[in-house]
Amino acid sequence: MPLVAAAVCPHPPLLVPEVAGSAAPELDDLRAACDTAVRRLLAADPDILLVLGTGPVTGPIRTPATGSLQPWGVDLDVPLVPGQPDRGAVLPLSLTVGAWLLARHDARPPVTAVQVAADAGPAELAALADEVGAAGDRVAALVLGDGSACRGEKAPGYDDARALPYDQAVAAALADADLDALLDLDPVVSTELKAAGRAPWQVLAGAARAAGGGWRGELLHDSAPYGVAYFVASWERM
Repeated sequence: MPLVAAAVCPHPPLLVPEVAGSAAPELDDLRAACDTAVRRLLAADPDILLVLGTGPVTGPIRTPATGSLQPWGVDLDVPLVPGQPDRGAVLPLSLTVGAWLLARHDARPPVTAVQVAADAGPAELAALADEVGAAGDRVAALVLGDGSACRGEKAPGYDDARALPYDQAVAAALADADLDALLDLDPVVSTELKAAGRAPWQVLAGAARAAGGGWRGELLHDSAPYGVAYFVASWERM
């Protein structure tokens, strides 16, 4: 049973106060929920912490690796492991935000990163779930992913009537650690709704199933302040 705990967080660049600027207080509750999820993740006493999120391809990112928030107007580099001697590989946004969240907490185990392509199919996701399970004897996963981006006329994907029911189903699945519901998310609909979390959530569900046993979930946050759904959840083995 290598996977022992998981935290699910979103990855909007606005989560970083330097990026949000004067709007930073609008996401204070979201940041607090993410911090709670990460603290619980570390409390599971893992021997390795795996950061998982969407990227241009599927596969591990070798350290040293660094993300940058320059595309969002802030000259801020975020190393996957603090104190790395050079930039190394480039982290995608999801893993950059994940590394930033981890950097807010001092004591933590060795960290490794895995990215998954947004259009990854079932076989690719299943293989990656197996790799997650083989990462260590006690693996804790920080999984980054946003919900739909179609919650209203000002949303990045404009308004789509399917977005709210989709997000409600995801929220319920994360709250209940419902592996079947996450694995059943339709990749086509997820893409149409611009739900960046579909592939990482399904890798998590596959890894949790492979680990065996029962899982307890808790939804710590559910909002869509800018027309994009943000979920924070904490999972632990029962």
